[in-house]
Amino acid sequence: MAEPIIEARDVFKTYRSRDVQVEALRGISLTVNRGEMVAVMGPSGSGKTTLLNCLSGLDSIDSGEVYIDHRSILGMSDDALSDYRARYMGFVFQAFNLLPVLSARENVELPLVLTGTNSNGARARAMEKLTQVGLADRAGHIPAELSGGQMQRVAVARALANEPAIVWADEPTGNLDSENSAEIMDLLVRMNRESQQTFVIVTHALEVGERAHRIVTMRDGQIEAERPGKGE
Repeated sequence: MAEPIIEARDVFKTYRSRDVQVEALRGISLTVNRGEMVAVMGPSGSGKTTLLNCLSGLDSIDSGEVYIDHRSILGMSDDALSDYRARYMGFVFQAFNLLPVLSARENVELPLVLTGTNSNGARARAMEKLTQVGLADRAGHIPAELSGGQMQRVAVARALANEPAIVWADEPTGNLDSENSAEIMDLLVRMNRESQQTFVIVTHALEVGERAHRIVTMRDGQIEAERPGKGE
């Protein structure tokens, strides 16, 4: 029986500046089951990234409810939410967000060290994750010495370092060519299948979205449609 791990109920989010008001999310309700891979698609400005940020607690909401593993994140303090994200969530971004002065291994070690893993344990886990993404031989290289596809593999390894229950990916293939894009999606699909981790992927690319179990299409801050992907 499917078990929900992410639940959004009637979520609203409006961004306001002096002259402009943008209703980014307008009554979003969405459930993602444990171990599911869901792709969120839609045109630019439809609210895809805002939804990811609000579900993960990176951004606040104006009204509604967000539950992660049956726990409301709205009542958490900023510190408690940051700690929760560090331990139970992983993030992959379009821009890689690797620290340029750290090696691949050190970048993957970082979330482990921040959550209290000792240095030997962090190093061993980082090498394990780099091996999983096929980059053990590049562990000592800094980002400038890696290709775009390799940098995104390091970012995936870092996101998986704490073996999170949920991985959020915002345009994870956006800066990659078609070959590297396919390789990154092969990697994410394999991790989802082998580890039963939940993936929520924001993407413009249909070939990426089709790899998910389910495609959620957004328009103007609302969910317009849902349908199975080819991963179903």
